[in-house]
Amino acid sequence: MAMFALWVLPLATLISLWVAWSDLARMKIPNKAVLALMALFIVVGLLTLPLEAYLWRYAHFAIVLAIGFLMTITGIVGAGDAKFAAAMAPFVATTDGTSVAAIFAVTTIIAFVLHRLARISPLRTLAPHWESWERTRDFPMGLPLGVTLIIYLVRTALL
Repeated sequence: MAMFALWVLPLATLISLWVAWSDLARMKIPNKAVLALMALFIVVGLLTLPLEAYLWRYAHFAIVLAIGFLMTITGIVGAGDAKFAAAMAPFVATTDGTSVAAIFAVTTIIAFVLHRLARISPLRTLAPHWESWERTRDFPMGLPLGVTLIIYLVRTALL
């Protein structure tokens, strides 16, 4: 798993930062980013993971996509958030689900607090036209999702 994480980390980091920025700026996660992350898994996963583990990871994708779809139709999360979470799912080993949930919980709380503080501070002038500043009832979940993937992959690569 460490080899897989090392190989995907550079591009997964760039994609995750793209998602975070896009969600902050436009409150949208581009489909191209979701597809790029899936393409990264398809190629690098096939080359670096054991075949059985690689194939099972598609179940992670399907399960998270189904849950995300239900959360989207009930208005809990946006469609982009659900699709990006589903694209992230194959990158996570089955045994690491609990630790990824913990990483996500912590990054969500920190991202939410920092975003809300930045919105009412002079820092807002650095990006005055970000859509996420204006949407008081919404939060750009692409930020904690992307940071979660980066932290998880760094942790996995180093262990």
